[in-house]
Amino acid sequence: MSRLQYSKASLHKQSALLKRYRQYLPSLDLKRQQLIAERAKAMKQMRATQQQIEQTLQFVRDNLPMLADENIKLAELVAVNDIRIEQENRVGVEIPRLADIDISEKAYSFFCKPHWVDLYVRKLKEMLTLKIQLQVERRRLELLDHAVKKVTQRVNLFDKILIPKAEKNIRKIRIFLSDSERAAVIRAKITKQKRLRHAS
Repeated sequence: MSRLQYSKASLHKQSALLKRYRQYLPSLDLKRQQLIAERAKAMKQMRATQQQIEQTLQFVRDNLPMLADENIKLAELVAVNDIRIEQENRVGVEIPRLADIDISEKAYSFFCKPHWVDLYVRKLKEMLTLKIQLQVERRRLELLDHAVKKVTQRVNLFDKILIPKAEKNIRKIRIFLSDSERAAVIRAKITKQKRLRHAS
């Protein structure tokens, strides 16, 4: 780290730095606030999805108690064929968004399976979609959380370290220059008095 130079050039440099820091800080703080708002939205959406999952589970528990019968084969009735995830930009952060999900039903005989299997398949597809959506929403939240932490660190760096340091350096340089000027004036007066004494 370079030592502080006590000169007018250094004073100018420190003043320019301080000006730049003060200009940059409000936009950085605005970005932080926008990211916090996006994170809150993502958290709200994730909670809503979790609630939908819980409601779907409760519906299945209340309306399909026959699922407990292990003699009815219900495996591999649905399959996830494709998940399409797109990236979207939120306040300069690339986050995933579930664009599309392709779930297919395996053909089964209506005569070999009970009538309620249709409802079960519908709810199974719904649950798979919600679970995949929840995974994407968790990832969105993680990325936004990381971005908030990063921008908060930068805001703190400017607000608590760089700006106070530049202000302190400016004060030090001004005091030094002021003292130097005063000392120069005093030296000039002493030199003038000596000349006057020698002349007389």
